[in-house]
Amino acid sequence: MPRPNALRRATLFTAAALPATLLLPRSALAQAAAAALSSQPPGLPVAAVRNVPETFFGTTVNDPYRYFEDAKAPEVAAWMKAHSDHAAATLRRIGGRAALRERLERIDASASARVAEVQRCAGDLFFYQRRGATEDQFKLCVRTGLNGTERVLFDPETLKKATGTPHAINWYSASPDGRFVALGVSAGGSEDASMRVLEVATGRQRGPIIERAQWGGISWSRDGRQIYFHRLQALQKGAPATGKYQRSMACVMPVGGAERSIRVLLRAGDQSPIAIPATEFPFIEILPDGRAIAQVQDGVSPEFSAWHSTEAALLAGRPAWKRLFSQADGVTSMAVMGDRVFATTHRGAPRYKLVGGRLEGFDIAQAATLVPESERVLGRLVAAADALYFDVRDGNVKKLFKLGPAQGAQPQEVPLPVAGSFGFSGVAPTLPGLLLDLQSWTRARQIYSLAADGSVSNTGLQPAGPYDMPATVTATEVMVKSHDGAQVPLSIIHSRNAPLDGANPTILYGYASYGITEEPFFSPSRLAWLEAGGVFAVANPRGSAVFGKDWHLAGQKATKPNTWRDFIACAEFLVAQKWTRPARLAIWGGSAGGILVGMAMCERPDLFAAVIPAVGALDMVRAETTPNGIPNIPEFGSRQTEPGFRALLAMSTFHQVKDGVKYPAVMFTHGVNDPRVEVWNTTKTAARVMAASASGKPVLVRLDYAAGHGVGDTKSQVLDERADVFAFVLWQTGMPGWELAPAA
Repeated sequence: MPRPNALRRATLFTAAALPATLLLPRSALAQAAAAALSSQPPGLPVAAVRNVPETFFGTTVNDPYRYFEDAKAPEVAAWMKAHSDHAAATLRRIGGRAALRERLERIDASASARVAEVQRCAGDLFFYQRRGATEDQFKLCVRTGLNGTERVLFDPETLKKATGTPHAINWYSASPDGRFVALGVSAGGSEDASMRVLEVATGRQRGPIIERAQWGGISWSRDGRQIYFHRLQALQKGAPATGKYQRSMACVMPVGGAERSIRVLLRAGDQSPIAIPATEFPFIEILPDGRAIAQVQDGVSPEFSAWHSTEAALLAGRPAWKRLFSQADGVTSMAVMGDRVFATTHRGAPRYKLVGGRLEGFDIAQAATLVPESERVLGRLVAAADALYFDVRDGNVKKLFKLGPAQGAQPQEVPLPVAGSFGFSGVAPTLPGLLLDLQSWTRARQIYSLAADGSVSNTGLQPAGPYDMPATVTATEVMVKSHDGAQVPLSIIHSRNAPLDGANPTILYGYASYGITEEPFFSPSRLAWLEAGGVFAVANPRGSAVFGKDWHLAGQKATKPNTWRDFIACAEFLVAQKWTRPARLAIWGGSAGGILVGMAMCERPDLFAAVIPAVGALDMVRAETTPNGIPNIPEFGSRQTEPGFRALLAMSTFHQVKDGVKYPAVMFTHGVNDPRVEVWNTTKTAARVMAASASGKPVLVRLDYAAGHGVGDTKSQVLDERADVFAFVLWQTGMPGWELAPAA
């Protein structure tokens, strides 16, 4: 589920549509336990049913595996370990799995390195993360000029060697003058980042390690001597875990300063100097002219609030913040150039418009419209020294525009060498131009430089590989009619000679929450799937923002059923058009995408051969009791209200699984250290499917004890899981050569 760093007719689940009770009678619970005993392989522990009923607004909800929420309890830990070991042993027995893992390694290592997160600084300095072809984790590197000599500043593998636990760089930020770099490092996928500040010239650490520096949110003073950062509160012993992401802080400290030198400038839950709800997150950015911008967001909504002051006033303790706009104003991106502020907003424009005006006295309701709403969807905007740059989604292709600083300037499209998607990087308000990470479904990501004169050139920072432009692969873009007539975008990536005979093993992937859109992306590992005869399809159901804000709202809270029904419509299309058939079709989704695939399975178990929920949000009724559950209320709703409870129950896979149904094969994957979606979402739901399913098909629980939500996974962890997913699907879709070998 996200963290800060993103109407059509809907079918509603109303109170009348739900039974008065979802509590199984004692006999049914006993039958469920007996079913589990007969359906699981011998020797595996069977989860005992110990029901904990809860009643919400007249509806009683049963929870037969509540005790699984204590993952460290000996009985639960033993169940997890046994089922995890069984999954690993089973996956190793799939014919072709070992060769597939080797093929994934060869394809990934075909480029000499993978480069990400590029930043530019004064003095022609380039900072970036780099992982060599034979390396397992990204290192932080720096060079002077694009052709300069690379120097490693920080290698998290040294921490793995010292502790035995994988470590990863979660975020980093270089000071504008390039003298210092701050980075957050966490262990075992926990995302509990601690901040280190390094001196770039020597690589030496300045000052102590600062704990609880989640998500970065880094900004620097103009002289590079002060660092502004976001920090979580320190929970007292015995405090409820739900407080972890509440009352977080925007802080400042001198570079190299001790813990006692940290000053809290804004704290969520305080009323002064800005009233911030305890569940939201404050960040401060210092601009080159000494002005300060405060942004406050709830962690899952793309909209945020903003204020402005000056750094001098902040450091003097008299910030006198002036509001720019509130979250209700629908702003999802902003930038400041000189004395002007620009913002993209969906207020009165569901596909967004670009507005702007003077920073002093800015009133978004009176701001001039610089780019009006159209059929295309406006996205992110950033400010460089020469111009304002922003992206526009036209169908499934992103286009780039620039807007000069002069009053009355008109936006100009910047032609790009690849029709696909891109992300901004290397953006600095004191430097002209920027960098673009540009890719498509069939073209590997490359890092391009955009100069102030509009010229675009490949930086060469990302080494090219032999699989970057596979001639045999293409993408077909279609629109699929959903249950209520809505047209859902579906991208189908396949070999040019893929037959339309219904025999292709096919993976349908989706996410569709928080207004996050699946844009064209290149995946080297996907090539191995295509080589095995597979088809890979990506859907953008309601809940994404492929068509703007209304599309997002039509798959949120009470309208969430549209999300999986759009997805089901895409699956039915793939079958009807003979890309595949139900016996050859698998669905895959992670995190909030677990809602998507879990509920598609519950509603249409006959349509799929295999289901892969990865770090899935599967027990939505209990989500609010977890540290990350409260920040997610704006997207999914609260069980403290009747509409919120009804929506959460309707989207909760764990509660919608029914006894005696012939469910597809399921492989649950999860990192045990996941800080966003508790691992018991997987273990509880797996136990429930094992007890309920009448199909006799396998239910595997693939756990990684050195991983979390996927952030910071090593290359080996990623490729191991990818090989397991592909092999599991090929096995369950009955592809020749992928049968299960006899147990040793």
